[in-house]
Amino acid sequence: MDMAAEDTYLCSTAEPSLPPGVVNRCVYSTTKAAVIGLTKAVAADFIQQGVRCNCVCPGTVDTPSLQERIQARPNPEEALSDFLKRQKTGRFATAEEIALLCVYLASDESAYVTGNPVIIDGGWSL
Repeated sequence: MDMAAEDTYLCSTAEPSLPPGVVNRCVYSTTKAAVIGLTKAVAADFIQQGVRCNCVCPGTVDTPSLQERIQARPNPEEALSDFLKRQKTGRFATAEEIALLCVYLASDESAYVTGNPVIIDGGWSL
């Protein structure tokens, strides 16, 4: 990998529930664990060139995709209730909340942060 310029920043996303993982999601959990491993490896390999790499690990985010999955269930109201019961804050994250973390991590203010899975899940992984 050729990183041409100093102050390069890479950001990936993974799952905050790792470990231990989520029931019936073996392949998904494996790929997300691999993303965290890749994040750490890239950060270690390129830190001397000024490259930073972190991984944002969001909890459940209120997105059109989530709403489609909820509406596809036989009982959408029950599905919504089930999803919300998993959220210790009683609500989903917003896309803006996740974006604000990504902007911070890409900024000079976080220049000392690299190689980390940064969990933003409203306490879901506690």
